[in-house]
Amino acid sequence: MRFLRRHVDAVYDALTVRRSRFVRVEELVIRAAGVVPGLVPTPQEIAAEDGSIQRDKSGLEIDQGLFLSAVLGSERCGRHLCHAMLLPRPEAQALLAQFERDGRVKLDGASVHRAGKAAVVTQDNPRFLNAEDQTSLDGAEICVDLALLDPTTEIAVMRGAVVEHPKYKGRRVFGAGINLTHLYHGRIPFVWYLQRDLGYVNKIYRGLAFADDAPPDEFGGNTIEKPWIAAVEAFAIGGHCQVLLVMDYVLAERSAFLTLPARKEGIIPGAANMRMPRFTGDRIARQAVQYERRLDCDSPEGRLICDEIVETGEMDAAIERVVKGLTNSGVVSAAGNRRAFRIAQEPLDMFRAYFAVYAREQAYCHFSPALIANLERYWNAQSRKP
Repeated sequence: MRFLRRHVDAVYDALTVRRSRFVRVEELVIRAAGVVPGLVPTPQEIAAEDGSIQRDKSGLEIDQGLFLSAVLGSERCGRHLCHAMLLPRPEAQALLAQFERDGRVKLDGASVHRAGKAAVVTQDNPRFLNAEDQTSLDGAEICVDLALLDPTTEIAVMRGAVVEHPKYKGRRVFGAGINLTHLYHGRIPFVWYLQRDLGYVNKIYRGLAFADDAPPDEFGGNTIEKPWIAAVEAFAIGGHCQVLLVMDYVLAERSAFLTLPARKEGIIPGAANMRMPRFTGDRIARQAVQYERRLDCDSPEGRLICDEIVETGEMDAAIERVVKGLTNSGVVSAAGNRRAFRIAQEPLDMFRAYFAVYAREQAYCHFSPALIANLERYWNAQSRKP
């Protein structure tokens, strides 16, 4: 850490050619291993642990967390990295013409389709109740990019696909958060957390950035953004509850519920510690994160996050009605109002500083014996097949 405190700016400049190149977090840690031997593990060292369950890993990736914490802790480097993570992915730009032509793109873990004035992103991991993992993250981010880049839609919607679980078979589920089975079996790399929160979640909140512009939320930093609607059916657990905190409007089934079981998972729930108190106040947020308090959507506390309660079976009609209501006078002021809220509530430097601490602390959590113990005690993870 002493080396990083003194030299992180120089290291980052070497990796990004003095910040003339934008490099995403997952590529940055690979480049760092080549430029500064011993600073972070090499891809070969990490690959040698592929196939190991989480308890048997040596914790090599903790050094990635310390490195990324130092990068984000530097105002100059951290802003540049946040900017890099808000750029449209090349895969999305390559698929945009197809989406404009066909109105639909399906990828691993997610799909996006056009429905009138809305681009609808569907999280689709049916075997695991639409949980998020390494197989679904890229698809989700590319679909979010396409929803924002599509010039023919004015608003975006996120919902979950129909799932396979016997209890919910044939029903849509918004999502079960991180795939705890994959986490236990060592299939969630550390950098996944930052790729997710600096990537698609922050793109929903801040929009897409331009490579030749200033970082978003700074003077001259323009964005491509749209209002977002979430449609919560069945439940939004963990990471999917976190996503609701960056939405502009939340629809929820009357029977749906929200939880942030971070203590039982043994990890930090993304940016929820920063964002949830804005909605519920500090006490309820702490109860949700640290004491597994369940929030029924149709309750006074749940309605602090959910804007509208929908009867079971009426979600499609509710989405159509809200999309129409939010677009019938145009959305010309939507981006401006979203930026104004962000400047007042969560400017980019606040986000950057939060994730500087998060990167370090989550790295330690990810390899903590307590995480394994919790997954076995509360999730019976050792008996589940990945």
